[in-house]
Amino acid sequence: MAYCRHCGAPIADGTITCPQCGASQSSLPPVVDNGGLGWGILGCCIPIVGLVLWLVWKDQKPRTAKAAGIGALVAVGLGALYYVLIFMLGVGIVLGS
Repeated sequence: MAYCRHCGAPIADGTITCPQCGASQSSLPPVVDNGGLGWGILGCCIPIVGLVLWLVWKDQKPRTAKAAGIGALVAVGLGALYYVLIFMLGVGIVLGS
């Protein structure tokens, strides 16, 4: 036999909510998932971190994981575009000579 954390009424072991007051008996704090521009910027600055955060948080914090993953994708896309432009510039200089 256990007691409600909110009202103190006796409840059965393993009960999720109190039948008297309806209070949750879970001891886990609620997960805050607000997305966050900061995680996207971090993922953009360090793409491997964005990828790891996306993999770790995709089930628990889907909005925050999406922000970090999009930041990582943007960084990889910009890096690929940079290398394509440098390659084209190099080919243009060689062919123009």
